[in-house]
Amino acid sequence: MNKKTIRDIAVDGRRVLVRVDFNVPLKNGAVADDTRIRAALPTLEYLLKHGAALIVCSHLGRPKGRVVPELRMDPVAERLAALLGRPVRKLDDCVGPEVEQAAAALRPGGIILLENTRFHPEEKKNDPAFARQLASLADLFVNDAFGTAHRAHASTEGVAHYLPAVAGLLMEKELEFLGKAVENPEHPYVAVLGGAKISDKIGVIESLLRRCDRLLIGGGMANTFFRAMGFEMGDSLVEEEAVPTAERLLKEKGGRLVLPVDVVIADRFAADAQTRVVAPNEVPPGWRVLDIGPKTLPTFESALSGARMVVWNGPLGVFELEPFAHGTNEMARILADMDAITIIGGGDSAAAVRQAGLVDKMTHVSTGGGASLELLEGKTLPGVAALDDK
Repeated sequence: MNKKTIRDIAVDGRRVLVRVDFNVPLKNGAVADDTRIRAALPTLEYLLKHGAALIVCSHLGRPKGRVVPELRMDPVAERLAALLGRPVRKLDDCVGPEVEQAAAALRPGGIILLENTRFHPEEKKNDPAFARQLASLADLFVNDAFGTAHRAHASTEGVAHYLPAVAGLLMEKELEFLGKAVENPEHPYVAVLGGAKISDKIGVIESLLRRCDRLLIGGGMANTFFRAMGFEMGDSLVEEEAVPTAERLLKEKGGRLVLPVDVVIADRFAADAQTRVVAPNEVPPGWRVLDIGPKTLPTFESALSGARMVVWNGPLGVFELEPFAHGTNEMARILADMDAITIIGGGDSAAAVRQAGLVDKMTHVSTGGGASLELLEGKTLPGVAALDDK
């Protein structure tokens, strides 16, 4: 990674604007899952230890440019203070005279958390005046919000034009592991892709097939490949407009694509539906594919055997419904037992690994779903491009 990080700059006695990704789930006015807050702690603790004063900002949810009381950052401030073991002062806005006064009065070791940046429509528009207002609060900008690095917003990309801008430790770690998968993978390199739609991941599939030795496909996207092979898929999710792409990939790269050999089908989309295991070409009318089948797991395991690097993005079934979570949970277990670099590409696959209690068994579990996909596709992330080069 050729971008500067917090280790490359002096922060002692300086006010640092830190963009984090504290877009966490809330329940009954409290933080329901603090994974993303914990992920930012190494950066915040490093800066505090080295004598910085911290002005922390993030978005939360989708308030669509207006103030939504349920999406205020107060519960986040409370949780952050508990995790850091020191007070965090939460402000009621992220720009304006009161915020400027609070920032000016901040001393080394002090922390303020700004209000939800997306309460201002200017945030998503990457408005230069709004970005300049945010930048005026600090002497330095640190971007540690990998989960939003693929968005060119005022607090992720805009502020970097008005302050010295460097990566935090989480951003550095994300770029190091996901960057390795794109620029310098270890072979044999196997990728596992799931999720519902091919159209969301065509760029990723093409990019991975240029780099990996085998690509395992599960989830709803496998159905589109089956349709391309001429199978009737009942009521399964199939992207008809992506069938020609699937046909082309099967023709050009078929030898490296590994598809399920059996599937779990249900008579409706529900946890208490009737289920059966069938071959992919035996889905009857009115039934739908909701998971990979039991014979597919050893097939996938054998395709993974001997790999030195594995990237996994996207669940292999409808893992939110318990009867269709088996394939995804077993994939997490298979990867946990491997002697390989295992990189989990954020989103639902990261949630599945956490749910299975296997985070510590993976080399790297990404905090960003969309950002990790764009990076795996080989795209430049605006929030990273804007940082200062080494």
